[in-house]
Amino acid sequence: MTRPAPIFRLLALLALLCRVGVASAAGPPVLRIAVASNFAGPARELAARFEAKQGVRVLLAFGSTGKHAAQIEHGAPFALFLAADAERPRRLEASGRAVAGTRATYALGRLVLWSPEPGRVDATGEVLARGEFERLAIANPRLAPYGRAAREALEALGLWERLAPRTVRGENIAQAHQFVESGNAELGLVAASQVLRPGREAPGSSWEVPARLHGPIEQQAVLLEDTPAARAFLAFLLGEEAGEIIQRWGYGRR
Repeated sequence: MTRPAPIFRLLALLALLCRVGVASAAGPPVLRIAVASNFAGPARELAARFEAKQGVRVLLAFGSTGKHAAQIEHGAPFALFLAADAERPRRLEASGRAVAGTRATYALGRLVLWSPEPGRVDATGEVLARGEFERLAIANPRLAPYGRAAREALEALGLWERLAPRTVRGENIAQAHQFVESGNAELGLVAASQVLRPGREAPGSSWEVPARLHGPIEQQAVLLEDTPAARAFLAFLLGEEAGEIIQRWGYGRR
């Protein structure tokens, strides 16, 4: 027997509420934020700083930008969306799901070819053309902006047709990184923030893909609920203190 689609949507929303947490009536205000998985590290640091300053509890939910956008379109109860691109926030604003006039670029992403094995990736990325590997991990280009950038870079290098059969595709950039870290792929095109951790050398070997080889990875945030706490977090995210943290994690800023 086929169940009506609204029931599935309701169950999905209830599951999401359980995952991101439920506010305590007696506790501090809760701010739920959907965050692109590439931004997990800096988002945790930013949330801790914000909580200490504002007395607001921040709950972060990480995932692919495409899936987050779909959940938000179906009413997922997030106050902010930190996407890995500008396209999804723009669509949400155009559809009236996001607060008009609040879209802003909080980070400029960088793409890195990475292997945990020292010496495997050379200084110019020639390892891709030599093809001395079996698997290359990328995020799904249909769902994840970093996956789209990876495909664009391989196309610009004239390698997409040759290497596409060897790619293993994660649902998001975090899964692509996991494929490499676990040894299921020798190489991966991942976010710089996943390997260039603040205060220490990147493990293994890496090559930063020149920005001219792919479209800009402009990561935008947008308000979904117009509340003082949500506006305070957005202002903090775009401020100088947050900017220093974001750059330490390997992102650019405007």
